[in-house]
Amino acid sequence: MNSALKWKLIAGFLLVFIAGGATGVFVTTAVGHRFMFAPHPHGFVAKAMKSRLQWQLRLTDEQMTKISPIIDKTGAQLEEIRGDTGRRVRETIAEEHREIRPILTPEQQQRLQQVEERRRRWMHHGQWHHDATPAPQVSPE
Repeated sequence: MNSALKWKLIAGFLLVFIAGGATGVFVTTAVGHRFMFAPHPHGFVAKAMKSRLQWQLRLTDEQMTKISPIIDKTGAQLEEIRGDTGRRVRETIAEEHREIRPILTPEQQQRLQQVEERRRRWMHHGQWHHDATPAPQVSPE
């Protein structure tokens, strides 16, 4: 094998490796983002918990029947906690913006307003829990 062909093969393998790595990062980011922030249908947590426990503990149908109400209750509580946490995060960020706004220059205040609008659009387009409280409006002071 001549030297030029060897270098072409090495370059080709490197390009394929880099392309695969970039694809992996992109897919992982998209899937992880969707799993963490996208709305889950009601009962999603309980269903996932049941499936995992049934597989890990090798539960019988009778056992699943008995523990299903417990898991359903826990899943509903976890969904409520997730919604409350999201609401608290949005309120905390809104408060932060209210406090820093007077310190900013008019140009920086305008940029902050654009950041807030982008976040609201992002949340409004189904990227946040559908029954969560909308983000608090931050009014310029």
